[in-house]
Amino acid sequence: QVQLVESGGGLVQAGGSLRLSCAASGIIGSINAMGWYRQAPGEQRELVALISSGGSTRYADSMKGRFTISSNNAENTVYLQINSLKPEDTAVYLCNCLVENWSGRIYSYWGQGTQVTVSS
Repeated sequence: QVQLVESGGGLVQAGGSLRLSCAASGIIGSINAMGWYRQAPGEQRELVALISSGGSTRYADSMKGRFTISSNNAENTVYLQINSLKPEDTAVYLCNCLVENWSGRIYSYWGQGTQVTVSS
């Protein structure tokens, strides 16, 4: 069973930085991509960034500049570095993993999320 465990969230002052981590385990098949999404209270879940197994990255337009996604394929881990945090970055940050099985079907898995709270 695939499990995604996020860590690194917390309470931080505006202008600070955080590095989120997400470790995937129980993978049967190959990881196509991993990514980060976030969901603020009362808001829809939104994409932050994706990284493919080949290292290609994609960011939501509003996330370009302060967010950096990276990964360690050998450890099935994805990271999100967030700099110059703003109060509007306050959200639950969720890890997503796309796994391709032997037949080519792709499955999407989610972590429980890690809370990021930015105080002004």
